[in-house]
Amino acid sequence: MSGVQPEKSRGRRGKAVCALLLATSVLALLRPAPLHAQETELRGEVSESAILSDQQRKARNLVLAQQAAQAAQDNAPARTYLPASAGAVPDDTDAPNATTSVFDPPQAGDDTAAADTPAPPKPRRAPRQSAADKAKDKAADKSKKKKTTTAATDSTTTATTGKTATTDDTDSSAADQEAANRRALTIDSVDKQKLDPGAERTAAIEGQNKKAEDDPFAATGVKWGSFVIRPTIEQGLTATTNGDSSSAGTSAVLSETALRFTAASDWRENSATIDGYGTFRETVSGYPVHDAQGRIEGQLNVDLDNELRAIAKLGYEAVPESASSPDAIAGVSTQPLRQTIDGSVALEKAVGKMQYTLTGAVSHDFYGDAKLSDGTSLSQKDQDNTLYTATLRTGYEISPALTPFTEIEVGRRAYDQRIDNEGFERSSTRLGARAGLQLDMGEKLSGEFSAGWLREAIDDKSLEAISGATVNADLKWSPERGTTIGLTGKTTVETTTTSGESGDILYSGRLTGERLIRANLTANAALGLDWRDYVGIDGHDRILSAEAGLTWWLNRYAGLTSRVRTEKLTSNLPGRDYTANSIYLGVKVQR
Repeated sequence: MSGVQPEKSRGRRGKAVCALLLATSVLALLRPAPLHAQETELRGEVSESAILSDQQRKARNLVLAQQAAQAAQDNAPARTYLPASAGAVPDDTDAPNATTSVFDPPQAGDDTAAADTPAPPKPRRAPRQSAADKAKDKAADKSKKKKTTTAATDSTTTATTGKTATTDDTDSSAADQEAANRRALTIDSVDKQKLDPGAERTAAIEGQNKKAEDDPFAATGVKWGSFVIRPTIEQGLTATTNGDSSSAGTSAVLSETALRFTAASDWRENSATIDGYGTFRETVSGYPVHDAQGRIEGQLNVDLDNELRAIAKLGYEAVPESASSPDAIAGVSTQPLRQTIDGSVALEKAVGKMQYTLTGAVSHDFYGDAKLSDGTSLSQKDQDNTLYTATLRTGYEISPALTPFTEIEVGRRAYDQRIDNEGFERSSTRLGARAGLQLDMGEKLSGEFSAGWLREAIDDKSLEAISGATVNADLKWSPERGTTIGLTGKTTVETTTTSGESGDILYSGRLTGERLIRANLTANAALGLDWRDYVGIDGHDRILSAEAGLTWWLNRYAGLTSRVRTEKLTSNLPGRDYTANSIYLGVKVQR
């Protein structure tokens, strides 16, 4: 028995301690806790909407206080705020001051309450605001300032205005609440917005596709003042069976050099062109040949008033007399050099569909001395002459592509030596008429052709007048891109100082073709037919020729060229027949 009693007394003391603790806990729970505990941060972080509403409420209370002070100064009783509906404001006279905030500490009622009230805890650091929250706060501040300014200005608002303001404040609070509850945008939302099509990045200029050149191996030219000059030089060797294309010619190897150039102006309105060439042939081995020839010609186009257009031409040519010419001198080491200076001025005018052209031309030929085999020279001054012509052309434009025309030509040939060495008076009067058609179909077909009659009456009655049909043509046809076919024809009156002869009429025709096989490979071919009809004697010459060539451009500036040519003259006059075959290989450089 005695061993059990201590355990019972220890159990009673434990129960008493438990009962005391339970009573203390109940007493603590029954003691009223200050409401301020619920107003502090113990309940957690305060939402931004609550902060915004509190700030707006303070602003409204401040405005109302200002209105009341203004009303007191004016000795007018301040109007009591009446809610729009009953029960909008609680009837609690013990409610805290209207100017208090949820963040203000509670007021102590007595000493006991002040003693029992614990000190407010140290406020926590405000959480870092995001970019979206800062934007919302900034918008709210602007809205608050706007409302404050509006309320302060309207100090004499009536009761009805007060009701309206209250309604506006309520709507504004609802809008602010909605803005506060709106979902914030993500940080990268701006980057995900669709770009303006006009602001899209454009590709680099260097990366754009360039238009292919029509002729990538054409000469680029050299700028000189207001002209663009395109020079060309060609050097090569010719192997021929007839060195000078005569009945007495033999085989030879010749060195040939050819210089050519074209110059075109880049003026805005008028235009000018200059063309020239020069060829030099020298024997390397075989039949001796030493000759040089060339020509330069310029053209100026000027637009005048009253729809007039002026075209002026001026040229110079130096060519040795051909060994196959009817005026060639036999038994000479060097044929005489024939030089020609020619010029013309034309005026064009269009009246409706009618087109008129008046052209005046002058051509002067003068000859050098012929060097004989014995070292002496023979003068050819009696062949010097000047030809003056005037041509009136009238056309009617049926369509932009077709314009038929007629031409009337009058002229006078005057010899510097009125009576030649044989005693003949060679000066003559010229008269001709032609009719033709001008074509303009763009690159497909362009040019003109005409046919007519020409007569040149010599002053010496003992010599027969030179007369005959005339045919002239200059046409270009392109059946497909890269292929050009040309047809040229010309009728020329050739004079002579041979005793008893008046001269001859030479008809020349050429059919040419050019084909662009590749961008850097061009093929060309030509067929020629010449017919010479002598006047005063029963004689004629026929000349047939054919030529084919290739030009291979290594680059834009240099290329290789070659051609093969054959020519044959057949005549019913003795000692004039000949045949010449040749092949040429050279290098061509252009700029």
